[in-house]
Amino acid sequence: PQVCWLAPEQTAGKQKPFMYTQGQAVLNRSFFPCFDTPSVKFTYSATVKVPEGFTAVMSATSWEKQKDNTFVFKMSQPIPSYLVALVVGDIVSADVGPRSRVWAEPCLIEAAKKEYDGVIEEFLVVGEKLFGPYVWGRYDILFMPPSFPFGGMENPCLTFVTPCLLAGDRSLVDVIIHEISHSWFGNLVTNATWGEFWLNEGFTMYAQRRISTEVYGLPYTCLEAATGRALLRQHMDATGEDHPLNKLRVVIEPGVNPDDTYNETPYEKGFCFVSYLAHLVGDQSKFDAFLQAYVNRFKFQSITADDTLAFFLEYFPELKEKGVDSIPGFEFDRWLNTPGWPPYLPDLSPGQQLMEPADELAELWAADSLNMEAIEAVDITGWRTYQLVYFLDQVLQRSPLPEGNVERLSKMYPKISKAQNAELRLRWCQIVLKNNLEAEYSKVKDFLHSQGKQKYTLPLYRAMWGGSETAQALAMETFSATAPQLHVNVQNYVKKILGLE
Repeated sequence: PQVCWLAPEQTAGKQKPFMYTQGQAVLNRSFFPCFDTPSVKFTYSATVKVPEGFTAVMSATSWEKQKDNTFVFKMSQPIPSYLVALVVGDIVSADVGPRSRVWAEPCLIEAAKKEYDGVIEEFLVVGEKLFGPYVWGRYDILFMPPSFPFGGMENPCLTFVTPCLLAGDRSLVDVIIHEISHSWFGNLVTNATWGEFWLNEGFTMYAQRRISTEVYGLPYTCLEAATGRALLRQHMDATGEDHPLNKLRVVIEPGVNPDDTYNETPYEKGFCFVSYLAHLVGDQSKFDAFLQAYVNRFKFQSITADDTLAFFLEYFPELKEKGVDSIPGFEFDRWLNTPGWPPYLPDLSPGQQLMEPADELAELWAADSLNMEAIEAVDITGWRTYQLVYFLDQVLQRSPLPEGNVERLSKMYPKISKAQNAELRLRWCQIVLKNNLEAEYSKVKDFLHSQGKQKYTLPLYRAMWGGSETAQALAMETFSATAPQLHVNVQNYVKKILGLE
């Protein structure tokens, strides 16, 4: 299951086959013999011989091409098994910064260079200022074929990302901040078990939002965090708050695939816990200094939540003295071991100045008779991605809208209804399905044909399957046409949704 072999039709260029590996969480055992647990770290080297016309790249600190199309790689820093990664395909590269290049199929390389030129270095510099030196040497990005099921995979030195990020207008470049943040949290300081995945993802979400605040300002970051909180709410409503997977410390029984425990909780509830620790400290610069000290103390190690929290209390002895680990209702133990909604939520009110206009506009569109004068008075041309996403989420919540409203909304905002930005396309497709707008079902079909990212694909199949007979027929037809280009895990999840198991 680890080594993904793509037929030419599953690639962007559709000319040559492609192979990539995906190790997280416990798949690299089927690729090479290893202790396939994040608690063990090692350096590695590899020699890879590929046919003429193909290039190999790996998550390694150095690589060279030798004769006979043989590539030699060395990773000189210790990493856990899940971060060993290999790609072989018809790929080329272009420099986009002093220590960064983009890799992609030839037909995508120009778009990739244009989208990311100069961008990565800015994020890396802010990350280093906040969390300490970037130890991995290079930070390259590899744009995967459209069937890649994830947004990004933070393989060291070489992040794999979905081509959905190539929106053409840099409106999704900030998605890469999350993967860059893993350079410190996850790759450098790693959860020792998959049951404490929040140590990787909660700290990375916090770090991502710290970088984003420095680059884009607090209101925008709060708005993005509000989108994340809404996803957590959706997830917990769907599973039930007291579901055992809605704990930060998950018990993974023998025989359970850690991948099946993957959800929003470690990301967003984890973010809330790290934010709570920052709130206890009460001073951003002191907490930033703690994060640097934390990375420095545990770099190249795999640790547990107990290690993290013990270090926190040792670093802030005055908090330890006050007994902050056992404040009623906010006990560290409760955070880790009780399922459900986070006991503390960070203040996202600075995002209100971006949310309020979006809320008000969604309200106008949900009215029985449309007040076009008020609607036309709102200029959305300057709104950035997450403000538009937030607006669409509000419209979706109020859907189905009164008869005819969605058609008018579609005509009024071609920037949304004809968007190439994947986050906007996902929401627009959800709105089309929730409002049973059959005239635009082709957009749902086109989007599902264009990519196979799990986070976009599954919600749309759920929406179609929960919709009208026409929507259900669309689901069956689209799946039978696109199944061969989907990752096997995503195929299986869709089959479950459609009752084809």
